[in-house]
Amino acid sequence: MNPTHLKLHLKNSMHRVAITGIGIVSCLGSDIRTVSEALQQGRSGIAVDEERKAMGFRSPLSGIIPDFDPKDILPRKHRKTMPDFSVQAYAAVMDALKMARLTEKDIQNEETGLVFGCDSSSQAAVNQVDLLRKYGETKLIGSGWIFRSMTSNITMNLNTILGTQGASWTISSACSSGGHAIGQAADLVAYGRQKRMICGGAQEVNWESVCSFDGIGAFSCRTQDPKAASRPFDIERDGLVPSGGAAALVLERLDLARERGAPVLGEILAYAFSSDGEYISMPNLDGLQRAMRKALAEATMAPSDIQYICAHATSTQEGDAAEAENIYSVFGSRCPWVSSVKSMTGHELWMSGASQVVYSVIMAKDGFIAPNINFRAPDEHTKKLNIVFETIRKPPETVLCNSAGFGGTNACLVIGFDT
Repeated sequence: MNPTHLKLHLKNSMHRVAITGIGIVSCLGSDIRTVSEALQQGRSGIAVDEERKAMGFRSPLSGIIPDFDPKDILPRKHRKTMPDFSVQAYAAVMDALKMARLTEKDIQNEETGLVFGCDSSSQAAVNQVDLLRKYGETKLIGSGWIFRSMTSNITMNLNTILGTQGASWTISSACSSGGHAIGQAADLVAYGRQKRMICGGAQEVNWESVCSFDGIGAFSCRTQDPKAASRPFDIERDGLVPSGGAAALVLERLDLARERGAPVLGEILAYAFSSDGEYISMPNLDGLQRAMRKALAEATMAPSDIQYICAHATSTQEGDAAEAENIYSVFGSRCPWVSSVKSMTGHELWMSGASQVVYSVIMAKDGFIAPNINFRAPDEHTKKLNIVFETIRKPPETVLCNSAGFGGTNACLVIGFDT
């Protein structure tokens, strides 16, 4: 079989990938209904973190997760090896499994896998060093800190608790980690390597994980009006606002999902990736558009087929400008609706690529497109986009989700909601 025929054979033999469950723990809420209401109302989850203020942060702004206590979710036996964001991931996964109508018995087999995006566990690393300095000997640190401080702590803990027996690993690719995790999970299902995947992304919300970002002046300093601080694409944007939590999805073969009568919330139509190959902290005008073009080609779609772009835009001058130019290069003057949910959530960092997919599913399910709040006026780059500045009361049928990270890594997902 020649390479062309082999490629066609593989494409024709691929399985369609359904989204059958979602879960979220974020500064907008810890259940789908609350988060949906926040998205529709344009309600921000950003506030001043008093601990960061006391620590001497230049900007103490943060996404604040309300009413979430890990003690209410898991017993101490499990929490011993899990940082808070890992417990949040577990909570989001359990909600996603419930929505997908899957029991723990259903997933305890080699056809169910786990892939999560995460790129740090900073607080745990700091805490164990503090314990050593306090007690002067390592034997008093405690074994749980070994697992808490590992970047792969989510998948190793969830695999143990849930009893899944398939794939189990963590993707670490900065702020595109969650996007790549969903894309790779979708590929595993599409190519028949797994029948279903539990996937997503998570980010710790604490001062230890972001103090160096604050040190380089990456954060907005609109402390007098926290809810207006994150303003993607706006001409007066002055930096991002850090945030986090956990987002989870259940992906499975569409034919199997239909066979068991599962709810089909949407379909992963394509996943594509690229690297800028240029700067470590600055996006260029080429990398993201290559990933977008590849995603459209994989989905056999024209740019005009996309109804909504859930943008990566984090509220930084350079990043938003680069994404705007990349989007314009692909879509031109016929740009679809564009908004960045980070205007409400802040930048959920390693989680953001996954949470954008969850937020997009919520929009399609509940019949709206979320606004890019705090957008007052564009600059020379962002004026080329069709920014959603107030809630649109119409569900998107096709969505393109962008995520990008340090080192120039990009992930793009095309999602369809007409299944």
